[in-house]
Amino acid sequence: MSAAPASKNSRLTQALVAVIMASVLNHFGDRLLGVQIEVFTGGIDYFSGFWVMDVFLLPFLSGILVAVLFGKGAKWLCYLPPLIVRSVSYFEVASLGGLAPGHKLLPLGWWGFFVILVMESAMIGAILGEVMIKRTYGRRPRHLVYKDSPSKKSGPEA
Repeated sequence: MSAAPASKNSRLTQALVAVIMASVLNHFGDRLLGVQIEVFTGGIDYFSGFWVMDVFLLPFLSGILVAVLFGKGAKWLCYLPPLIVRSVSYFEVASLGGLAPGHKLLPLGWWGFFVILVMESAMIGAILGEVMIKRTYGRRPRHLVYKDSPSKKSGPEA
């Protein structure tokens, strides 16, 4: 007897849970750090340590969370949580929230560049998460995949 194959519905549920949980982690991490990437304050002080943590560390951790919750294939799914959170945040600042004096909404091109940085940080986290789960990365060892016969023939008669 063999085990019943996992239904595609359960895999979809896993993906949905992973994306939602990573989005929640990313959103509340943004709020905890108090950084809004979408709002440019002017000057070099915009790129603070909290900003760096918000752009690189937080998405990295959300990518690891996606890998832990979803498993193999997380490196493709990890792009969604940062994209969702950054899009909602940009929409929130652009249409709902007022900007403080001296603050500007980032132009869409710069915002897109920062979103790419955030998504790539999540990708690195997801790849490392998959490596931690599998304890190896890449192909399986040859002796586990192929059954080589002990008496290999060589030469023209092979």
